[in-house]
Amino acid sequence: MRLKEFAMTQDAKGPVPLDDQLCYAIYSAGMAIQRVYKPLLDELGLTYPQYLVLNVLWREDRQTVGGIADRLALESSTLTPLLKRLEAAGLVRRTRNPENERQVVVALTAQGRALRSRAGCLGDSLLAASGQSPEELGRLNRGIKQLRDAIYGHIGGWNLAQSGKAEST
Repeated sequence: MRLKEFAMTQDAKGPVPLDDQLCYAIYSAGMAIQRVYKPLLDELGLTYPQYLVLNVLWREDRQTVGGIADRLALESSTLTPLLKRLEAAGLVRRTRNPENERQVVVALTAQGRALRSRAGCLGDSLLAASGQSPEELGRLNRGIKQLRDAIYGHIGGWNLAQSGKAEST
């Protein structure tokens, strides 16, 4: 039975079981990936959200808080406490933009830049844990990004093309 037919038969019975919902499959796969990454991130002294912020800065240093928030589809207010912890750890530096005092610019410190080479092993751990080839994971990644972009295109909101360069990791 196709998903649409299944969903129609479930309407009278209540919600579709979690295992049959795409959103749950993507969510739980994301959780599994974070669990694979956790021991490596613990060694680096990072949480997964902190890693995401650093990854954005490793691609392009010296970005505004708003620019980083846009790239990660987060609110600036959500990002600020995380940035404060990264700054306290000596990985980033926050300064006011002299051209626009309302903007805070985030830049990597030497310690934050040095961490990049140590974080390169995350992709290898995902490959090993998944049992899939880089090509298979690449295809899956492209498909999920197309789905994400189509959904955001439909509901409005976050636009990766405007927020930064698309990554294929």
